[in-house]
Amino acid sequence: VIDSNLDSAQTAQLLEKARLAFEREVRQDRRLQQKARQSAERSLRGLLLDRTATVNLKPELEIFADDVKCAHGATVGELDKMALFYLESRGIPEARATAMLTRAFVADALARIGEDAVRDAFEADADKWLGGSL
Repeated sequence: VIDSNLDSAQTAQLLEKARLAFEREVRQDRRLQQKARQSAERSLRGLLLDRTATVNLKPELEIFADDVKCAHGATVGELDKMALFYLESRGIPEARATAMLTRAFVADALARIGEDAVRDAFEADADKWLGGSL
C-alpha cells in the first residue's frame, strides 16, 4: 500500500513463461483535505515479450478525502509490430529494434525516479538486461 498524493507509474516486462501478478493500492487520506485540492494517479503497464508470459495488473485507489482528483488504469500488451517493422526496414537488426522499443517502454518509469544515483543505477541495469543491444 502506498500512502501518496503523487503521480505514480509502474512497468513490468515479461519473457518466456514468466508470470506476474501485481496489485498496488494508493490511499488519499482525509488529512490532505487541509491542503489545496490533491491529485493521485496509479498507472500500471505490462509488456509481454513472449506469448507464453502472462501478467495480471490490479491498480486500486482508496479515497478518504472529498476534494481530490484521482485516476487509475492498467494496460498490458506486446511491442508494436509496425514499429518493429519500421526499425528493421531502416536496417536495424531485430534484436536491437526490440531492445530500443523495450527501453522506450521503461523510459517513462525511469524518468520519474527523483534521485539521480538511483535512476542511473536502474538505467544501467536496464541497459545490461537488454544485453548491450542498444
